[in-house]
Amino acid sequence: MKILKFGGTSVGTAQRIKNVAGLVTAEKGNIIVLSAMSGTTNQLLEIYDYVAKNNPTGASETLGRLSQKYAGVIDELFPDNNQWRASAVKEVEAAISGIRSEIASPTGEQTQKNIVSRGELMSTALMLNYILSLGKEAKMLPALDYMVIDMAGEPVANEISRRLNKLLSEVGDADVYITQGFICRNTDGLIDNLKRGGSDYTASLIGAALLADEIQIWTDIDGMHNNDPRFVEKTSPVRNLHFEEAAELAYFGAKILHPTCILPAKLANIPVRLLNTMEPAAEGTLINNSTPDHTIKAVAAKDNITAIKIKSSRMLLAYGFLSRVFEIFERYHTAIDMVVTSEVGVSVTIDNEQHLPEILAELKKLGTITVDSDMVIICVVGDLEWNNRGFEAAVVNALKDIPVRMISYGGSNYNISLLVRKTDKIKALSLLSEYLFS
Repeated sequence: MKILKFGGTSVGTAQRIKNVAGLVTAEKGNIIVLSAMSGTTNQLLEIYDYVAKNNPTGASETLGRLSQKYAGVIDELFPDNNQWRASAVKEVEAAISGIRSEIASPTGEQTQKNIVSRGELMSTALMLNYILSLGKEAKMLPALDYMVIDMAGEPVANEISRRLNKLLSEVGDADVYITQGFICRNTDGLIDNLKRGGSDYTASLIGAALLADEIQIWTDIDGMHNNDPRFVEKTSPVRNLHFEEAAELAYFGAKILHPTCILPAKLANIPVRLLNTMEPAAEGTLINNSTPDHTIKAVAAKDNITAIKIKSSRMLLAYGFLSRVFEIFERYHTAIDMVVTSEVGVSVTIDNEQHLPEILAELKKLGTITVDSDMVIICVVGDLEWNNRGFEAAVVNALKDIPVRMISYGGSNYNISLLVRKTDKIKALSLLSEYLFS
C-alpha cells in the first residue's frame, strides 16, 4: 500500500481533479490524502475574519462566492444529471450549510476550526464521487474518525493506528481510499487541525500507522530542487536525499515539504517520494535513509531572521551564562535557529519577533546587546561530515564577496548555515549554485 498526498494546486480545478483521479486509479488499493482546493482555505479564513469582526454580511457574501465556485466545478466534473452529481451536490451543500450555521452562531476559536475544516471535506467529496462516476470502487476514510491529537496538539500515533486499521477492515477492499489532510479531532472530540505540515503530516502519519510501502507527496514541481527556482535560474531536481537532509532543507526554506512530515516516515523507515502532478512521468525526489556520500545536494534560504548578539565580560570562564541566555528565550516560547559563541559573547538568531522587546529587556541584564534585523539564513545541505575535505571551504569561497554575519558548522553532519543580509540573499543563492553545482 502507498499513501499519495495531493496539495491544493494539484486539485485546484475540475480538470486537475480529473487528472489526479486518473493517476490514483492506475494502481489498486492505495490511500490518497487531499488538501482543500487551492484558494479555498484562504476564503474560509476570510469568512471567519468577517465573523470575528461581527460582520455576518461580509461572511455570507464571501461564502456565496465560494459556493458559486464549487457549483462551477461540479458542472465540469458531472455534466450529466446522475447519482454521483447528486451526491457531490448534497455533500458540498451540507458543508456550505455548516459554514452558514457557524456564521449565525459563532463560538470563538472553535468556529474558525469548524469553518476551515470544510475545505478538505468538500475536496474529498468531489474526488470520491468523480472516481465512482468512472466506474471505480472508491471508499472514504473520514479523517475525523481516526486522526486524533493530545492536549499538547501532538498526534497520538498508537490511537491513530488502531482506529485507522479498524476503519479499513470495516469498509473493505476498494480500488482507492480517500481521506482528508490537515483536519483531526482533539481530546475533547472537537474538530481541530494538525497545524504544522497539514496534509503532508497527515500522509506521513498514515504511512507510519499502516507501515506503508511508500509515501508520495504530489505538488506542482518535480521534486526538491538544488536551489530556489524562484530566485535562481537553471536549478535541477535532487534525485535522492537522506531524511536528515530533507528535514534541514524543509526547515530552512524549501517550501515543497514541511519538516514535520519527515519524522514519522523516518522513524518507520518508509521512503518518501516527491512528485509533480503536472508532469507525472518526472522522476522527482526520493527521500530515505540512504544517500550518495561526499556530495553537496542543495541550497535553501530562510527569510525574516533577526540576529541578537549578547556581549559580556562576565561570560569569560563563567559556567551557567549560556543557560541563563537560553532560559530567557524559553520563557517567551521563542525558538533559536543558529548559535555561535566566543569567550566573551554569544550570537543567536530567531524567526519570531513577537516577544523581542521583552527578550531584549531581559538580555540587557546580562550584557551589551546588538540586534540585526532583515537577515536571511542560507542553508547548504549534503554529506558534510567534518572529515570530508574542502566542502566548507567551497561554501565560504563562493560567498567571499558577500558579508557573512554568522556561520554555523558542525552541529549537524548535513548542514552549513550562513547568515547574510536580506539584500544579499539572491546574489548569495546564485553564487552558491555557480560554485557548487555548475
